[in-house]
Amino acid sequence: MHICMIGTGYVGLVTGTCLAEVGHSVWCVDVDGSKIERLKNGEIPIYEPGLEDMVSRNVKQGRLRFTTDLKEALDDSPFVFIAVGTPPGEDGSADLRYVLDAARQIGSAMEDYKVVVVKSTVPVGTTEKARLCVSEELGIRGRDDLDFDVAFCPEFLKEGSAIDDFMSPDRVVIGTDNQKTADLLGELFSAFSFREDRIIFMSIPSAELTKYASNSMLATRISFMNQLARFCEKIGADIDQVRHGMGSDGRIGSAFLYPGVGYGGSCFPKDVKALIHSGRSHGVPMTLLESVEEINKSQRKWFFDKILSHYGADISGKIFAVWGLSFKPNTDDIREAPALDIIPWLLEKGATVRAYDPVGQENAKAALPNTENIVYCDDNYQALENADALILLTEWLPFRRPEFDRMKDLMREHVIFDGRNQYRPDRMADLGFVYYGIGRE
Repeated sequence: MHICMIGTGYVGLVTGTCLAEVGHSVWCVDVDGSKIERLKNGEIPIYEPGLEDMVSRNVKQGRLRFTTDLKEALDDSPFVFIAVGTPPGEDGSADLRYVLDAARQIGSAMEDYKVVVVKSTVPVGTTEKARLCVSEELGIRGRDDLDFDVAFCPEFLKEGSAIDDFMSPDRVVIGTDNQKTADLLGELFSAFSFREDRIIFMSIPSAELTKYASNSMLATRISFMNQLARFCEKIGADIDQVRHGMGSDGRIGSAFLYPGVGYGGSCFPKDVKALIHSGRSHGVPMTLLESVEEINKSQRKWFFDKILSHYGADISGKIFAVWGLSFKPNTDDIREAPALDIIPWLLEKGATVRAYDPVGQENAKAALPNTENIVYCDDNYQALENADALILLTEWLPFRRPEFDRMKDLMREHVIFDGRNQYRPDRMADLGFVYYGIGRE
């Protein structure tokens, strides 16, 4: 089948590439001409394991193409996906201008029947707004005779494992208001439920809410565990043991029960804010999610206070090695990353930072203060040279089993602030480290 994908950001590029991988012919469209040229030349604008090879393979085989010309992409594509950004406004609401602009562009360019699929994460009612935008443009052109349908199909991609998530999904949610669209999209996505029917059809508003509800539930689990970890430190319990006991309950499960320095990235913070705003605008205050958001904000400050407490609040002149700048492993995405809060706080207190991240350093450099008090290192061991302490903020695999003897030789003082509970407190004590975890004291 022929598909037009509007937007070559994270969602659009991954979705378009994976659809091409199973045999569909995909045009990826973007208004950014330089970005399209880079993609044509094999330059991938995001880091996602496996994506570069998959893009290259499908471009060579002719199933994946890139253009700035929407009409060229639309002409032979009965399916057109809107996968553009919905950045949060100051009040937490989702900015829908790019989604609705894309819908208007579709209405101004289409010449035959289309299924317009909103893939961007949007509040309830947005798909209907997109339908109206397409209709208005057709009316302006005097082409009210052209038929089209709309649908909403949320993405459930985790950065760092997006290819696997798309190719082997837990579910494919399709929101539609008619059987014709359901049949067409069911066939389009049939390759992803070949052995087991994973496609779930529902109303458009239900599908729109499902995306927000899913991310908000996961964020809630994280914030609950972070608050519970603080309580564990007060009463002498171990959050890792508590987590294991809870997660063994089949009704709860173990996913997203790991405490740390708070969630980040492009999805959880934005989606929680948007659902809070949507609830408030409809007269249903999302008080639970308001608490989830507040716990997440305060978790980083709570962790930073542990650092200050160790040094008696004076860290001026101290050197801190920071392992991990991206918000999670296997991505270069630093949006809402803990490092963006922790590092400036260290600098404000007069400390020096020696930082390392396997892929996120360039993005971090653009977001963090431009100062000689931040040194970006070539590897995690270089970051430890003369450091008074290690602060671990992202659980990259190479950080899980480092050479602790080598670390001790490099460091000036042997202190670890583990924001991801990667190490066992008893083992750290045996190795001669002063160790601070999350909820494990």
